[in-house]
Amino acid sequence: MSVRRLASNQPSSFAFSADMLEKARWWMAKYPETRLQSAVIPLLWLAQEQEGWVSEPAIRAIAEMLGMPVIRALEVATFYTMFRLHPVGKHHLQICGTTPCMLRGAEELKALCKGRIGPAFQVTQDGLFSWEEVECLGACVNAPVAAIHDYYHEDLTAQDLEGLMDRLAAGETVQPGSARGRQRSAPEGGTAVLTDKSLYDGSLAVPVALPNRPASGS
Repeated sequence: MSVRRLASNQPSSFAFSADMLEKARWWMAKYPETRLQSAVIPLLWLAQEQEGWVSEPAIRAIAEMLGMPVIRALEVATFYTMFRLHPVGKHHLQICGTTPCMLRGAEELKALCKGRIGPAFQVTQDGLFSWEEVECLGACVNAPVAAIHDYYHEDLTAQDLEGLMDRLAAGETVQPGSARGRQRSAPEGGTAVLTDKSLYDGSLAVPVALPNRPASGS
């Protein structure tokens, strides 16, 4: 994982829209006046939802709203990979590169992104795609995983990911979940154990006599 830095090109200013400002105040109202800094993560998230990424002016504006040192807000924004520090495309792909995903093919997913999109955070000329490598997305059993529009696409191969990108480029909606059709983290192909109901429906239970009590079923 590379060092996370702010984009070199920054807007001159930032302001929440009326709708987002109302949401920001709603979050701030959840905390005591002396603990407003605790709202920094939801406010950064709102800034990203509005702009697509978190700029330095946005970080400074949020720090001022919460009465906290700018460096503290910068520390939060640069620590969590969910905050994008560079402008992104309409479809931003987050490729998990942590060990389980790396062992199961994340390097091939990254290679595809580099070949089709370019370096991390580079936006394609049509404005459709950008990508980045992120730390653990927390779905290791379904590795490798990519998040698109904040939804997980799991058990991916490079071919699967390219197919998703083709559909997004064509304006189609892609459904999150396993590319192998698994139900959550269940085995591929469906249930493979405990398929005999007699193993758990009680039909094989043997009556046991207990002291001062007749055997069950008698």
